[in-house]
Amino acid sequence: MIRPAKMSDVEKILSTTKACAAHMSTMGIFQWNEHYPSKAAFEKDIHHKELYVIPKDSNIVGGVVVSTHMDEEYLPITWLTETGNNVYIHRLFVHPDFQGKGYAKGLMDFAEATARKNGFISIRLDTFSKNKRNQKFYETRGYQKLGDIFFPRQSEHPFHCYELVL
Repeated sequence: MIRPAKMSDVEKILSTTKACAAHMSTMGIFQWNEHYPSKAAFEKDIHHKELYVIPKDSNIVGGVVVSTHMDEEYLPITWLTETGNNVYIHRLFVHPDFQGKGYAKGLMDFAEATARKNGFISIRLDTFSKNKRNQKFYETRGYQKLGDIFFPRQSEHPFHCYELVL
């Protein structure tokens, strides 16, 4: 069951995302670090009612941010649709112990259904250029790669931007 995150979930969310970061680093994927994702980012997501999670027992298995705010780093990208009625996906995560069981697919199905239900014209996101698994995941869902952006506090390597027209 996917539900909106609560402030009381933040420490569990951070525990899950730290496990994700450690797991990715064992595979040579250094997209998350001590700066990102941060407690402040998740608290802001919850305040804006944009973070959704999957609770299981007393833990958070995974989550996703579904936002209408476009980060300024996205400005140089030539998008497929006009900017203004779009949804942005951020911080999709699933605890390593639960990866490969359909949780990420369920979170993206939820995000896409939410965007369609609310009349948005597209979904935009970015994923790390060194994370081939994520790229395949989004491309299989119909997202088109459009260009690269950089988050210097996260990595010297680019992040690929994708868009799905709804």
